[in-house]
Amino acid sequence: MMARPRVHDDQLRLRLLDQAGELISAHGQGGLSLRRLAAQSGTSTTAVYSLFGSKAAVLRAVYIEAFHRLRARLEAVPLSGDPLADLLELGLAYRRSALANPHLYAVMFHRGGAVELEPDEATAAAAAAAMRPLAETVARGIAAGLLLDRPAEEITYACWAQVHGMVSLELDEAIPAGVSSDRSYPEALRATIRGWHPNAGA
Repeated sequence: MMARPRVHDDQLRLRLLDQAGELISAHGQGGLSLRRLAAQSGTSTTAVYSLFGSKAAVLRAVYIEAFHRLRARLEAVPLSGDPLADLLELGLAYRRSALANPHLYAVMFHRGGAVELEPDEATAAAAAAAMRPLAETVARGIAAGLLLDRPAEEITYACWAQVHGMVSLELDEAIPAGVSSDRSYPEALRATIRGWHPNAGA
């Protein structure tokens, strides 16, 4: 006998998470209800409850999924023998991820008070794992003498702050007239990376 197909499968789960992210991004956490989520996803409230159990569980699942997708984008960057070139590519991948999933970017970083969560082990682990490719590349750069001999966490934070700030401004459509993000973004990344080189002040 053929196995009966699952009524509430992974495809529906991902569709619900994307739609939940859209609702949260547009209307904040208060704009999400399971009835509204079900209606806009073309399914039933029963299906939402079956997959998640509660609104709080949906919020938590969206948050974790957002970081999983960011991590997947960064981990897909092919690493070379040059940590500085890899830092640039990771920064470009970060922007691509944000532009592809702006609704999830809002959820990850609570932009506009999009979502409030009680942190737990799973949410903290998802966030940390997403930034691990950057942290590991910074550590390689320090070990190779291509970045200042400073705590890796310090350089990692500075690099992340650079990309996060520029991407956030772009998503908010706050880029000044006459400025091309496609051009200025990689140039700013290169300048930041050069600034952490041991000979930057020479």
